Amino acid sequence: MKVIYATIIVKDMDESVKFYTDVMGFEVDSKHNPFPGLTITLLKGEGDAMIELIKDTENEIGLFSVGMEVEDINATVKELKSKGAKITREPTKITIGTLAFLEDPNGATIVLIQHH
Repeated sequence: MKVIYATIIVKDMDESVKFYTDVMGFEVDSKHNPFPGLTITLLKGEGDAMIELIKDTENEIGLFSVGMEVEDINATVKELKSKGAKITREPTKITIGTLAFLEDPNGATIVLIQHH
């Protein structure tokens, strides 16, 4: 598995983007508004992993999830289940591939994604 992003729910998108670009040295990769009330900004630093900032009204502010890319999501989920992992969302098709969610022992969400 390869870490590809960390998702942070933010209270102020402009302030957060300014912090990650001006202070931390990231660059804005892309911005998305998939539907009203949801704004996403992807930031790229060194290496392949990105930071995904999300502004919405549905989730609490703070670290939301860590995304990991996998080659075969069904095989990975099956293996993780056999090791006792708590799968909170079975593999689900989305526009860019298939994703599944699991929870670590602290309640942190890990998103597995297999791109098309």
